[in-house]
Amino acid sequence: MPTLTRIADRKPTTDAARIVAHLTPPRQFETATFESYVTDDAHPSQAHAVDRMQELAGVWRGGGRKGLFRKAPQVKPGIYLDGGFGVGKTHLLAALWKTMPGVKHFGTFIEYTALVGALGYKEAVRALSGASIVCIDEFELDDPGDTMVMTRLLGELVEGGTKLAATSNTPPNALGDGRFAAKDFLREIQAISDRFEILRIDGDDYRQRDVSGEAPVVEDDAVESALAERGDAVALDDFDTLVAHLSSVHPSRYVDLVADLDAVGWRGVRTLTDQSEALRLVALVDRLYDAQVQIVASGTPLNHVFSEEMLGGGYRKKYLRAMSRLIALTTGQA
Repeated sequence: MPTLTRIADRKPTTDAARIVAHLTPPRQFETATFESYVTDDAHPSQAHAVDRMQELAGVWRGGGRKGLFRKAPQVKPGIYLDGGFGVGKTHLLAALWKTMPGVKHFGTFIEYTALVGALGYKEAVRALSGASIVCIDEFELDDPGDTMVMTRLLGELVEGGTKLAATSNTPPNALGDGRFAAKDFLREIQAISDRFEILRIDGDDYRQRDVSGEAPVVEDDAVESALAERGDAVALDDFDTLVAHLSSVHPSRYVDLVADLDAVGWRGVRTLTDQSEALRLVALVDRLYDAQVQIVASGTPLNHVFSEEMLGGGYRKKYLRAMSRLIALTTGQA
């Protein structure tokens, strides 16, 4: 029988050393390479992105073609991947990270802000300095304070010779081809904006290529037995209890809420109408997806967990990404 626990019983604390040690790509991207990125012929920007990032990685490693009368190609010390969710930005970011030598770091925006919060700004700079590259997945534009702290931090790292790579998090209601996200990012990083090359990646959400658009549900009394088929370490929570518990844990610690779990079960899922509750659930879903933790749920299908009002609001893209990931995690197609 599997070991059954509750996420609501976990009360993690942030350990700064642990945060630094875990600044590596999520489990599903540990072996990501440029060669294993599957391009979509309908979107040529994907193949171009692979070629350009391989070229850039070679130059950053000192592999640019040089000779007696030839200088190494001039490239910027940072690359910004701009595009919709599910087009493979994180895969390419992890592939770039893997090619770089020496000490290197890979994490989400919130993991880096958690590091600053745990260590203090100066100690965080010291902890990250000397890395060959710092990769920031899902750069957030929701909190101006955190964003400016991060851009100041990145500026200091660049001055020390560290290369940077980031993926976009499109700001509220950004429409069109996504260039608004890039412009907003460049505005925020101000003094170092001219050091980033913007690489646009078009395409469809790859998670929707092979999965249906509906997250499956089971009956309340079937959640526990369904969990038993998903692994040895599982957690079963009532949805409302879980949502309430998330408010008592800083999102930077959500990684510990799901650590070492094979699957989670949520009974009585309902549509959320509170923005704060919804955004905390998005953060938890991201950590579940990173750890490839399967989900079994009863009640409202998880792709309907965010209200129509929210889907039409400022955080639309966050919710759509979370819905895509929830479908993948409930169908076993992550």
